[in-house]
Amino acid sequence: MGRGRQKAKHTKVARELKYFSPDTNYNALERELTGHPVDDERLDEDLAKWPEYEASKPGKADEDDDQYVDTYATEDEQRTA
Repeated sequence: MGRGRQKAKHTKVARELKYFSPDTNYNALERELTGHPVDDERLDEDLAKWPEYEASKPGKADEDDDQYVDTYATEDEQRTA
């Protein structure tokens, strides 16, 4: 494919993305951003299968936030953090 056709294709895709406006569920977005509990049976079912993801469930407090360790920090930086 020549450069002209390739550029035209990229321009077409960029234009489609620029003017694309999907339907947005603002109520679901608000619930997610405010941290209100979500009553989703499928989510509960999946979390029962993989309990390590339970802490990331929306509306659930994460107790390990203060236990974060930067693995790339030097020993001095880890002690002061």
